[in-house]
Amino acid sequence: MGMEWITWGWFVSVAVVLISALIWLFPRVPERYVHVHAWLLLLPGAVALIGWIGAGTVDMGRFRFDAVSWLFGVYVSLLSWAIQRFSIRYLHGDRRYRWYFMLLTWTTVAASLTWAAHDLRWIAACWGLPLVGLVALTALKKEWSPVPFVVRQMGLMFGASWLALIIVAVWLGVDSGEWTLTAALSAERIAHLEAWERAVFNGLLLAAAIIPAGQWPFHRWLMESVVTPTPVSAVMHAGLVNAGGLLLGRFAPLFTDTWAHVLLFLLAFVSILIGTGISFVHVDYKRQLVGSTMAQMGMMLVQCALGAYGAAVVHLVLHGLFKATLFLQSGSVVPRVGRAGERVTAGSWRGGMVVGLMLGAVFWQAAPHEPARLLSSVLLAASAAVAWGRLADFREGRWLGLTAVVGLALLSETVRAQLLRLVDPRMSSAFLPPSSFEWGVCLLFALAALAAVWTAKHRHSPLAVRLYMRLVHWGEPRPAATEAHPRYLASYLEEGMAHE
Repeated sequence: MGMEWITWGWFVSVAVVLISALIWLFPRVPERYVHVHAWLLLLPGAVALIGWIGAGTVDMGRFRFDAVSWLFGVYVSLLSWAIQRFSIRYLHGDRRYRWYFMLLTWTTVAASLTWAAHDLRWIAACWGLPLVGLVALTALKKEWSPVPFVVRQMGLMFGASWLALIIVAVWLGVDSGEWTLTAALSAERIAHLEAWERAVFNGLLLAAAIIPAGQWPFHRWLMESVVTPTPVSAVMHAGLVNAGGLLLGRFAPLFTDTWAHVLLFLLAFVSILIGTGISFVHVDYKRQLVGSTMAQMGMMLVQCALGAYGAAVVHLVLHGLFKATLFLQSGSVVPRVGRAGERVTAGSWRGGMVVGLMLGAVFWQAAPHEPARLLSSVLLAASAAVAWGRLADFREGRWLGLTAVVGLALLSETVRAQLLRLVDPRMSSAFLPPSSFEWGVCLLFALAALAAVWTAKHRHSPLAVRLYMRLVHWGEPRPAATEAHPRYLASYLEEGMAHE
């Protein structure tokens, strides 16, 4: 048996969570029971943490628990607990109050099962279950006129992603005669695939990954998803749109065609530009967060395009925790008066460039052979330059702020390095990008940064104005996904009067 008792304990804890959610649907169960259900959500995470520390890899046929599976068991459990604790008060009084907790539990449990599955058929089935849960959560607000349209769009997009993965799983299993992921993706099995078969597999995997991630040109459904309640948005942006990077990591031995990696990078790069631009030009806070998610998922997929699947998984987890926090506090955001009269001097920018280049060079030389290390160094240098320039705004506490920034940077790098050490051996890739590819990626990012600086300095030029208007348009939902004069409150009043 070995450490299989821990995995069985995880399955039992998941069953307890699902049963507690079903019990909650009965009207006679008092509302205070929701607190019990919320705390039970930590059970799978606690068992997964024990497994992550002591059990190592446990193979159970259709399920296989390794470092990545245990990590996601902890992550999803903690995320689900935090969001549902927030929902206890936020959703109180909603007519489908109980259904929200049931579907939130279903969605997060299905996400955990997806990454514990080791059978191609289970992976294909579980890939769509959290997507179905997300569509059902969105449909609960059917009295809002934009919701049916948004639900249809999400259903079409998610259905296409699910179908693409089903085709890959069934085709690969039938062709190889093996249904476990490790056996079907062994080097011997993949070597027997024809070139056109690998091309089809790579294209389908690409589609299955980028559609739920809200990447261009499939980003419209993500932009229109802001009609969902805040807890649903938190689950969506912290748990489900991130899954594309992990999917490509699981199928990394098959996702090896150079053209597929180049295409993935180009789509992700365009998505980063559009998402970043949308987050800058829109004033609606949730829409800013949606644009930020689009850009962050693009960055995660760029890491996948460079073969850095371990880094992409770490990015997924840390971004999910960060973005869930931002969404859950979105209702408390208060605009602050900016420093309209203050300007960053040329000297501060020159100092920032020097500091950034030094940090980037040291970071790169620490591990030059790590996948996507050069790109990470460039982004670190740019972030340090911007942070130094902003610190120049403060007349007092500048050095204290710099010390805090450096301390947080060292802490985040320590966390990233530790997680990467645990995850990376499990996310190996047969694709080794040439050094020219990564240099080209960094060059494009540098050119995009220079273009952004030029646009900011010439914001009143015709080109900048047209770009601004285009970004506003790309971030706006279609007319069918909006409701200029909400009528659902009037319907609530009519129903209340009818009951009286």
